[in-house]
Amino acid sequence: MAQPTIRVTVWNEFRHEKIHPKVQAVYPNGIHAVIAQALAAQPDLSVRCATLDEPEHGLTEAVLGATDVLLWWGHMAHSEVADEVVTRVQQQVLAGMGLIVLHSGHHSKIFRRLMGTGCDLKWREAGERERLWNVCPAHPITQGIGDYFELPHTEMYGEPFTIPTPDEQIFISWFEGGEVFRSGCTWRRGNGNVFYFRPGHETYPIYQDANVQKVLVNAVRWARPLLRQPSTCPQSEPLETIRSTPA
Repeated sequence: MAQPTIRVTVWNEFRHEKIHPKVQAVYPNGIHAVIAQALAAQPDLSVRCATLDEPEHGLTEAVLGATDVLLWWGHMAHSEVADEVVTRVQQQVLAGMGLIVLHSGHHSKIFRRLMGTGCDLKWREAGERERLWNVCPAHPITQGIGDYFELPHTEMYGEPFTIPTPDEQIFISWFEGGEVFRSGCTWRRGNGNVFYFRPGHETYPIYQDANVQKVLVNAVRWARPLLRQPSTCPQSEPLETIRSTPA
């Protein structure tokens, strides 16, 4: 029996790639294009892209209603994302849409709103080595990864990371400079699955790494909705006859 198609939207600010030559050299068509190409190679994934400067940031009601899993990459323009769109995405996550937040998306409006915290951290850009330890080898997101994998050059993110305690801790990173970081975390918000995955940055070819791509494919399949139902607060009629009366 054929697997059902998972409908994926990859969202990206698409700003760095337009103005910084170093970023253009690594991602000439945008970070979203590289991620989308990796996902679209899977027969069970149907992929579209959306960017900040499109009307409604490319995230209309129709687009989100036809999205099972949304990937989010933002960095330099978090404040430009309209609150109306953030609320729209939040409602879809609560209804069951999966959300995968990447790298500097930790400071995005949508991630902060869903976490309810500042999502702050330490950082350093020195092109150092990162080792990601797989601390949950039985999890669907880590299948095919092994005990760990390494990225030769990356931006450091360090603890403390001011997020709520994850439902599941998937990866922990060690950096050449000595810091550690909770680099793969999951939460349930309403009916929706949320995954934060730290590796990224715009001047390193991290999204071209085979292990990173494998994690993203696994994460999309894990985050897909099992139930898509809007969050409501209805008045409920009794199922049984109420015989008691107020005192």
